[in-house]
Amino acid sequence: MATDLPSFPVVNENPLDTCMRLREIAPVVEVEFPGGVPAYLALTHKAVREVLAGDNKTFLRDPQHWPALYDGSIPEDWPLRAIIQGGHLATVDGGDHRRLRSLVGRAFTPARVQALQPRIQQIIDGLLDDVVAAGDGVDLVPAFTEALPMAVICELFGVPAEDRLRLRKWTATLLAHTTPPDVAFATQNNLQAFLHALVERKQREPGDDLTSGLVQVRDEGDKLTTDELVGVLWLMLVAGHETTVHLLGYAIVALAQNPGQLELAKAEDRWADVVEETLRYRHSVMMTSFRFTAEDVTVAGVHIPKGNAVGVVYQASGIDPEEYGESANRFDITREQTGHLGFGHGPRYCIGAPLARLESRLALASLYRRLPGLSLAIDPDDIPYSPSFFTIGPLSLPVTIGIAKP
Repeated sequence: MATDLPSFPVVNENPLDTCMRLREIAPVVEVEFPGGVPAYLALTHKAVREVLAGDNKTFLRDPQHWPALYDGSIPEDWPLRAIIQGGHLATVDGGDHRRLRSLVGRAFTPARVQALQPRIQQIIDGLLDDVVAAGDGVDLVPAFTEALPMAVICELFGVPAEDRLRLRKWTATLLAHTTPPDVAFATQNNLQAFLHALVERKQREPGDDLTSGLVQVRDEGDKLTTDELVGVLWLMLVAGHETTVHLLGYAIVALAQNPGQLELAKAEDRWADVVEETLRYRHSVMMTSFRFTAEDVTVAGVHIPKGNAVGVVYQASGIDPEEYGESANRFDITREQTGHLGFGHGPRYCIGAPLARLESRLALASLYRRLPGLSLAIDPDDIPYSPSFFTIGPLSLPVTIGIAKP
């Protein structure tokens, strides 16, 4: 067990503040997670980029490369086991990773993503109808920032509308570090069982959706096993929709706090720039799931021995003054967006980036076009944020919509 290491997270401290404080110590810092579990955090832009570039080589994702997970050092009921040992695209390496990524990548080609635009816009317009009908005080998180990504990912999967709420609850529960271990494992089992049942249903009743397409790939040969297929769907659901939920929430908060930037975005239709700057300024991924050192390695001048866990902290790296200067912690959509790590870097660059960009750009443009007088009905300092090691963002955004009811 680790001793005398900084804790992560720190009770009653904003996780971003904790990470920025740790970044002052070194680019990479060994910390202690709850349960006395030690791991390293990469905190600067340079350190994060080096770790990401080493994926599938120096840094591996298969938990078999973390001896502490199996030698009794880490409790069997440690809640993060449910994610680390999930058996999905993010926990395989080398040829298996390339094979799975190639198969999934067919669903996210620029042409296929662009073809989704009319349906995404239709979903957005319907949700905004409901927001307007609800009037002042409506909470944009359940009404819009959560509802949109969940609707889109479920349409991709071919998931019935009546199942979407429980999927959202399962993913939020699984990612929260406050979830008790027994609940985390039960939630993981429920989600896996649901996805297995979905695959079986799509085998019997195929449709024009991603799940049916992956089932067909599985049935055509040995390229994709059922467990791998379920693992792909799991990762896309948990990581894919959750990050877009928080990306939208952070953008709305940043624009409320920076009215000049909002007016510029409206006047010049710079919603794509809003998305890119939000990815840098307040990334919805606090920390990635662990990578494991395949050998002794030096990252940004810091030595990490073989067989250790390393987390990549996107939020801290995005506002690193060494990379972005004195304005690093200022939201500025005119900033030249070269080299930000919002969707990662290297062989694990986010495969869903085109969809997330399209969805977020359309959502923000439509929101402020429909509701030009939109404003927060809560002090930004009072906004609650999700209790998670991995994804983080606003849990509630009550707003004044700026439209008088007839």
